Formats: sequence, C-alpha cells, structure tokens
Amino acid sequence: MQHLTIAIAGAGAISEFHLKGWQAQEGVTLAAICDPDRARAQARADRFGIPRVFDDMGAMLGAVTPDAVDIITPVGSHATLVRQAADLGVHVMCQKPMTPTVAEAESLIADVSERVRFMVHENYRFRPHYAELARRVAEGQLGRLRHARLTVRASSLLDYPGRVPFLLGRQPYLADFPRLLVFEVLIHHLDALRAILGEMTVTAARLDRMNPALKGEDVALIQLESADGALIQIDANISAPGHPPLPTDRLELLGEADTLIYDRDRITLLSQPDAVSLHDLTANYQACFTGAVTDFVHGLRSGQPFQTDRLDNLRTLRLMEQVYRAAGVPV
Repeated sequence: MQHLTIAIAGAGAISEFHLKGWQAQEGVTLAAICDPDRARAQARADRFGIPRVFDDMGAMLGAVTPDAVDIITPVGSHATLVRQAADLGVHVMCQKPMTPTVAEAESLIADVSERVRFMVHENYRFRPHYAELARRVAEGQLGRLRHARLTVRASSLLDYPGRVPFLLGRQPYLADFPRLLVFEVLIHHLDALRAILGEMTVTAARLDRMNPALKGEDVALIQLESADGALIQIDANISAPGHPPLPTDRLELLGEADTLIYDRDRITLLSQPDAVSLHDLTANYQACFTGAVTDFVHGLRSGQPFQTDRLDNLRTLRLMEQVYRAAGVPV
C-alpha cells in the first residue's frame, strides 16, 4: 500500500468532518494544517494530532512537501490555492463549489491540466442513502425511469424572532451571496441526481426569497429532463416554517416497472412496502465525507478516475448555471 502524506488547508467548521474522514484512512499521515487564523488551525491540530501548524498554505506545502492537499476554504480562494498546489506538484482535493462560475472553473482546469490529480469534494453522491438509490436504479429495479421529484425542506435561513438563522450562524457570509440556495445547497442535490439519473438539462426554473435579509434566493422550483427523457422536478425551500434547521429530502423515482421513494431516513420500493431500508442520517452525514476522502485516496493509489473528478464536477457547475439562466439571474 502506498503511504500518503496529506496537508490540510482550512480549519473552519466543516474541516472537522474532513479530518474524521482522513483519520479513517489506512496508510495516511496528516502532516500539517494551515488557516489564516492560526489559533483555529492549532485547535484542530491539537484535537486531531497534526504535528505542524501554519497560517499560509504556500509555506506549509514548502515545509512538509505532501503528496496531496485537502483545500477546505471559502469558494473565492479555491482557484488561487489549487493553482498554488499544482505549481508545486501537489495533488488536490478541493471543497465545492470548485469556483464561483463555470468560466473560472474552465480556466482553472485548463491551467492545472494533467500536472496533478484534481478532485472536487462534492459528497452528496457518497451519502449511503443516495448511493443506494443510484445502485438500485442501475440494477433496473424500476425499469425505464420516467419521472422524478425531489423535495428539499429546512428552516436553515428562516429569520425567527430572537435568533440567528442556523446557516447564517455557522456561515454568516451567506447572507451576502447573490446566488444562494442553488449555488450553496442544491448544487449537492444536482450532483446526486446526476449520479442516480445520468446527465440532465434544465428546462425551466423559478427562484424566490422568503427571508428579506438575504441577497440570494432561499426558494427554488426547477424542471429538468434527463438524457433518457425522464422528467425531473426539484422543489426546495430552506426558509420553511416548522421544518428542522438541517435540510430533509424526499425523492420519488417513478419507473415503468416500479416506484422507489426515499423519505428522510427510509427507502421503500412500492411493490415491496414491508422491505424498508432505514438510514441513520447523522451517521450518513459523516459517511459522505469519509466516502469522498476514501475515493480520493483510492484514486491516488490506483490511478483510477475520481467519481467527482474536476471534469465530472464541471458538469454539475454547468447544470447549476443553467438553473440561474433559466430563472433570469445573471451568471
């Protein structure tokens, strides 16, 4: 087994789940972590046993010469840091979205070229419930798929009196995103649907905003069509009164032979209503981070493509921009 030395760039809230994913890997050493807030990086280092701490990624990569770096930083910094790693011959896994726009992603991909391996950490397709749906559709349990409807609900951005909305408490900068729900949340679902249904095209979209303090949208109605002709609908609201802070999903997949329904924590094939597949969503949240890291490690060692390689992820970014264009939002 090839031993891998890994560096971590970014010590924000989401880095905890990346680091737990890295700890689950065999033959991997976490050599260093950096963050502009050095104290925050030190706290992560102390918790996860990382020996070296930096406040600059360039200094970190020069000092520890890792095989790869996991970039867990705000989207506006991704392109600069990925280029910096590629210039040093360091393989890259980078949090989603790859870049703010498709044009910037295309430029970044061209600059990196084949100098290093480059994966985007887009992890919803690694969630065990979505992976199960993809497997069961691929096995032909539904026959030819004709219709799919995904509903996403949360109170993540709902402005309750006396409290900060859940997502804004964790990521306050989201309030200023001119593109919000589709760019920050539904991009995950678009990628998961691609993994389940194949390539899609947006045919119509409407966006709305329930929380007036936001610059971007918190409501979306999207219509798509798969390459095989299936009609797909996404109905999402993350400022939905009465719903939990974290998004809950319901996906109904209707085929010519059967219907498969995923609803929060269970998957049911309607022809076998008693054979319910139950999922622990808390465990699945960490599992998708671990799954993405595992895919990256496997790809580095085997030379096989990453599931969310930069070229695959570019298709998800293009789909996201199609939604905004269909809704009349400048991209």
